[in-house]
Amino acid sequence: MTLLATTSADRAPGWAPWRRALWYHGAFYAQTWRASVISSFMFPILYLLSMGIGIGHLVSKHTGLVEGQSYLHFVAPGLLAITAMNLACNECMWPILGAVKWVRTYQAAIATPLEPEDVITGKLAWVAVRLVATSAVYAAIIATFGAVSSWWAVLLPLVGLATGMSFATILAAYSLTLESDTAFATIQRFLVVPMFLFSATFYPLHQYPSYLRWVVQLMPLYHGVALARAVTFGSPWHWALALHAFVLIALSAVGWLLARRLIRRRLVV
Repeated sequence: MTLLATTSADRAPGWAPWRRALWYHGAFYAQTWRASVISSFMFPILYLLSMGIGIGHLVSKHTGLVEGQSYLHFVAPGLLAITAMNLACNECMWPILGAVKWVRTYQAAIATPLEPEDVITGKLAWVAVRLVATSAVYAAIIATFGAVSSWWAVLLPLVGLATGMSFATILAAYSLTLESDTAFATIQRFLVVPMFLFSATFYPLHQYPSYLRWVVQLMPLYHGVALARAVTFGSPWHWALALHAFVLIALSAVGWLLARRLIRRRLVV
């Protein structure tokens, strides 16, 4: 926890104290990074092999192209958005509840000159770093599979960031209100898994019944999938893409503001 400590010099103008918390998470991850290699490298390859090439072969035999693309091209950007969502969920449920309830890492952190807001901002900044890095790796793997159609695909790490943070901030705020982790299993089963399956990730929106399309469009993951496909395919910019970006950014901002308020309420009696 000494990495979280700040001094009066650290509070000088221009210094952001939350960077101490960010540094702490980075130093901790440097000791445990090997556990994430499978999720960052192997899962994308396995997903693309099974979904993009395996199922894609069947799709090409029976229906041909999907929205003008091979099934591999169609599904790959959606898998990147799914990976960003899963990473955000894993980072902002059990770890945050554990830090305030069981391990009490955050209580130790605010015993230093760090404020509660610095602690949660540093945590979310670390999640953002991981999202960008993991999305960049995934984008490189997608390109290796030949599933990139435009140079706009260099924006995929930013799309992964926006998608993941829209989940991370909201879940961080929610986790700060809990006393038990029982709600997390419900979130996984009834929110995360349905979004994984039904956010136009594996088949186009127009394939859904008309009365369900509006439900799909309410899901945050849908907006991330749509943006990821747009930059991968090099689709012309239009108002719908701006709306997708706005929804993700707005959710991230609202969640961050809530998390900052709730962590002070939780830690400062």
